[in-house]
Amino acid sequence: MAEIQLRNLSKRWGNFVGVHDFDLTIADQEFLVLLGPSGCGKTTTMRMIAGLEDASGGDIIIDGKRVNDLDPKDRDVAMVFQSYALYPHMSVRDNVGFPLKSAGLPKAEVDAKVKEAAHVLKLNDYLDRRPKDLSGGQRQRVAIGRSIVRDPTAFLFDEPLSNLDAKLRADLRVEIKRLHHKLQNTMIYVTHDQIEAMTLADRIAIMRGGQIMQLGSPDEIYGRPINKYVADFIGSPSMNFLEGNIKNGTFEMGELSIPLDGYEFGDTGAATEGAATMGIRPEHVVTGELVESTPFQVDVEVNLIEPTGSDTLVDCEVAGQHFRVRMDGQSRVSVGEKLRLGFAPARVSLFDSKTELRL
Repeated sequence: MAEIQLRNLSKRWGNFVGVHDFDLTIADQEFLVLLGPSGCGKTTTMRMIAGLEDASGGDIIIDGKRVNDLDPKDRDVAMVFQSYALYPHMSVRDNVGFPLKSAGLPKAEVDAKVKEAAHVLKLNDYLDRRPKDLSGGQRQRVAIGRSIVRDPTAFLFDEPLSNLDAKLRADLRVEIKRLHHKLQNTMIYVTHDQIEAMTLADRIAIMRGGQIMQLGSPDEIYGRPINKYVADFIGSPSMNFLEGNIKNGTFEMGELSIPLDGYEFGDTGAATEGAATMGIRPEHVVTGELVESTPFQVDVEVNLIEPTGSDTLVDCEVAGQHFRVRMDGQSRVSVGEKLRLGFAPARVSLFDSKTELRL
C-alpha cells in the first residue's frame, strides 16, 4: 500500500506532447480512474508510473521515494494488461505462481499464495487448465491473480475489460471492486468506458490532450461538470445541450424562456449573461403527472424511440435542437406522439458558449 505522487510529469516524442505538466496525488488505498478517449495520455501516464515508459520531465514518487530511475521490477507495482499476457504453455497454477517462482520463493510458500489468490478470484476449479481452455473473463482473472500474489504496493489496470463482452465486463467490474475492498491496495485504472469509471472509482481524473480536465468523485463530476467536455463525456446517454442566451435571469431560445431560479452559479468569474449552452441530462427530464411540478414545460413530438428494457430513450426536438429523454421502460410512447416535458433549473448545467466553462 502506498501514496503515489506525480509532479509536473510530462512525456514528449519530438514535437508531440503526450502528457503535459501532469500533477496528481493518489492517496494510499485509493481507487483512482484515469478516464478519457483514445490518445488523451491516460495509458502513457500509467506506463510511466510502471516504468515501461521513461518520463520526459517531472517526478514519480511512490511511498515517498522517487522512482524515475528504477527498473519496473524495482517499483513494487503490478500491472494488469488488456491483452492478459499469459504464458500459453503453462497451467493457471503456474501462470499465477510464476512471479513468486522467479523470485526464488520456496515451493510451499508459492503454493499457499497461489491457492489464496485462486480462492479470492474463484479460480480453484481451473488451476490445472491452460489459458486456451479458459474464457476471456477467466483469463483476465488469472492475469489479476498473477499480480495479487506479489502483494505489490499498487495495482495498475490498463483497460483490462476492453476485450470482454458486455456481460463479462459487468461481472468482472464487480470482482475488481470486491478485490479492492478486500485488499485495500492503491489501485489506478485506465479506461475509456465512463460506466466503468463511475462504478469503480473513489475519484475520477478526466483527461484530454495529456492534461486533467476535472478531478473529483463520480458524484461531483456527474453533478457539477467543470466544462462542456466533461459534461458530454460523463453520462449515458450523453447530456442534452441547448444553445441560447442568458438575459435577466432567464435562458432564452427563440420564443422559449427558461427561468434560472434555483440554479447555482459558480465562482469562475465568467459572465452570467450572454451566449450560453444549457445542459440537461435525459434522466432529469420528467414526463406525465410530474411535469406540472416543474418550472419549465414544453410540448414536443416524438421522432424516435429506443427501447433498452429497463429504460426507453425518446428522441425529439426542443426549440429546433436535438433532445433526448429517458423514460421508464414500461412507458408506452409512439413515433409522432405529442409529449409534454419538464425539468427544473436546479438540475441543469450552464456553460459559457465561448470558453465552454461552467457558469
